[in-house]
Amino acid sequence: MLEIAVGSALMYYFAKESLDLKEKPVGTVHYTETLDSRNDSFTRMHREQIKIKPAIEDQFRGIVRQAYDYSCGSAALTTLLNGYVNVGTTLTEQQVMNGLLKFGETEKIVERRSFSLLDMKRFVAAVGLESGGYKGEFSDLVKQGQPAIVPISYAGFKHFVVFKGYKNGRVYVADPALGNISFDETRFKEVWENNTLFLINVVPEQRKNLLAIQDADLRHVDDATVNRFAFVNAQYPQQYMEKIADKASTIRLDKNRNENSENYGQSNYNFLRLYYKNK
Repeated sequence: MLEIAVGSALMYYFAKESLDLKEKPVGTVHYTETLDSRNDSFTRMHREQIKIKPAIEDQFRGIVRQAYDYSCGSAALTTLLNGYVNVGTTLTEQQVMNGLLKFGETEKIVERRSFSLLDMKRFVAAVGLESGGYKGEFSDLVKQGQPAIVPISYAGFKHFVVFKGYKNGRVYVADPALGNISFDETRFKEVWENNTLFLINVVPEQRKNLLAIQDADLRHVDDATVNRFAFVNAQYPQQYMEKIADKASTIRLDKNRNENSENYGQSNYNFLRLYYKNK
């Protein structure tokens, strides 16, 4: 009797372990593969635990998404403060928005329903940091070696984004509306508004690098590939359909009457197809 009880307990234990009933962290999945591809059998299978995350998380990695259609300025400033400046806490867009309304030109903000670089400068000064808006060439923006807020005119709208860096002819930005995106150098120069940039002066020991370019940012389809394949008419092979149409047609022997043809005067077969047209 004892042997039966022990055996039942062991069977339950091994069944529980084999069914993998333990709780797993959020985002954990298992995939199964053969240990030996030459022997596709149940006994040769194993399961490995991996963690996955939604693509949208990486798209907005390090970026504070704008909560309103007019709040790109506050979201861009929050992204810059959280990702580059060690202020001792993580700010929310609402906190920065309240600060911009308090220390900025409140009446003008309400009137134009947007924030300006001057509003940003006043708020940054209120939290004890030096900052400023500048005008310069593209080379000046790159040589700074630090993230900066830049205004762009894109898709018919004026917009604030955070310049992250430049590499291999592409400009990488943190867009509060679209996430981590990039432009080729020529396109960025076209959309960059008035060559203006906003910098926060931070001593090296108080800097963070959450806005540094990462490998995930480099995974993009270059514009030449998009232009080549995105707007072409798809061409499908027609040989098979042509053969079917020929089989369903009437064959007639005609003489070649084209004087410019090498087969002029010779007889050849023509396939006469019957087409129907809706009235």
